[in-house]
Amino acid sequence: MRPALTAALLLAAAPASAQGISLDTIKEVTRTLSADEYEGRAPTTPGEEKTLATIVDRMKAAGLQPGNKGQWFQDVPLVELSAQNVSNLEFSGGKSPVSLAYRKDMVIGTYRVVPRIELKDSEVVFVGYGINAPERGWNDYAGVDVKGKTVVILVNDPDWMTEGLTGPFNGRAMTYYGRWTYKYEEAARQGAAAALIVHDTFPASYEWGVVQSSWTGPQLQQDTPGDKMDQSLGIGWITNGSAKALFASAGKDISTLEAAARQQGFKAVPLGLRASVKWDNAIKRQASKNVVGILPGTVRPDEVVLYTAHWDHLGRCDAVDGDDICNGAVDNASGIGGLVALASAHKKAGGAKRSLVFLAVTAEESGLLGSKFYAENPVYPLAKTVGGVNMDSLNTLGKTRDFVLLGAGKSELEDLVKPFVAAEGRVILPEPNPQAGGYYRSDHFSFAKLGVPMLAGRSGNDMVNGGKEAGNAAVISYTMKRYHKPQDEYDANWDWSGALSDLNIYYAMGRALADGDAWPNWYPDAEFRGIRDKSRAGVK
Repeated sequence: MRPALTAALLLAAAPASAQGISLDTIKEVTRTLSADEYEGRAPTTPGEEKTLATIVDRMKAAGLQPGNKGQWFQDVPLVELSAQNVSNLEFSGGKSPVSLAYRKDMVIGTYRVVPRIELKDSEVVFVGYGINAPERGWNDYAGVDVKGKTVVILVNDPDWMTEGLTGPFNGRAMTYYGRWTYKYEEAARQGAAAALIVHDTFPASYEWGVVQSSWTGPQLQQDTPGDKMDQSLGIGWITNGSAKALFASAGKDISTLEAAARQQGFKAVPLGLRASVKWDNAIKRQASKNVVGILPGTVRPDEVVLYTAHWDHLGRCDAVDGDDICNGAVDNASGIGGLVALASAHKKAGGAKRSLVFLAVTAEESGLLGSKFYAENPVYPLAKTVGGVNMDSLNTLGKTRDFVLLGAGKSELEDLVKPFVAAEGRVILPEPNPQAGGYYRSDHFSFAKLGVPMLAGRSGNDMVNGGKEAGNAAVISYTMKRYHKPQDEYDANWDWSGALSDLNIYYAMGRALADGDAWPNWYPDAEFRGIRDKSRAGVK
């Protein structure tokens, strides 16, 4: 049971009259940024230069001021690693040798900024889901020393197969422990030389082709002192079929071990195999940019309400029918279109009491790097950032009857948004696929990790025209045929009514926060509550 809203929050949640969101603006920005001449908007490419110029021009036209001490940009230091001459990933010591080919059977990379990686005869240990969660009484690394060893890890949480949302890891709803980023972080903390995640389409929520396109070619990461030498030598994925062959070589049944890994008290299993792989890294240090625009507050300008969207996409990618530009029209030129349209609407409404900041971040597709850098190096202190909304891929399919909150059950923003959803004649429903861990896969998470409540919502699948059947079919079609592929191109026939309805909700909520004096918090049992309370404790 959630605590009742404070009086201040209830007052702030009174429905605000939504301003006219310019559909022409959304269309024009989306069409422009996803054009072929922007080359898929990969960070640190000529496509970035065109993208940044367009965003600044549109922010100026919307009436924003440069938001970083008089500048439009925040530099984000990045380093690009390109794996070259990748050998097969070889496993020896079993019933028969197993050799996995790069891209076909496995992908591998590293966070370490070094010219060459060589993993040689590293002992292999199956560590279940690779989770160390003392607050949940769960430790897959208990009783085993994996320093210098290669760990094999299952994707998602131990209870992902549960139908409901109750269980040691929230049942079907993924926690952060289920994300691949966490699994590599924990493996490094345990001293593992390499960490390999077993891909499985349903619990991963994407097919192997998405892993191939995302994990091959130049890989960007934040450039930090120390060159990430505290990280594992190698991090990667192996196909489900390869994992079965691997376990068979070790004389183990993968299904039996998977079932054991789902139980509390699971003990890691040495496989009696040794792993070897090597490759070269081409290293390129460079900087990308976040774009920061602001509408200063009229009463408390030091208090900030945040709107975010990422401007980057994959650039040039695996060609389909001769087309190698991943244009990223929906993901996420549309979100930048929404960001600019919201800025214009707020400007026309006049200044709010608090400042409204519009942040277009880089390198989301590379691991939320732009938002992570801003959150760790904020232009406006996070303790004075009230909360906000992130927009990652607007609805171009038509209006829905439902509105979905990603990671529901986390913050008071979920209560605040209810009247604005109702004003659109819509209802809030649970995520249809919470096992995908959507809350941990876009830029709001960078702020949430450091305590700032951020709303992550989207249109549901119950279409006004066609119902759930049409909505489910459309989502499956986009995911399978266009997501992270060259086919994500602008279409003049898109139905933007759903996007406009969502943006009305985002506008009204942002305005309520900016004109109110409430400080929505995380619910007491949310994983981010403690850090928010600590950051706000010293603020007058």
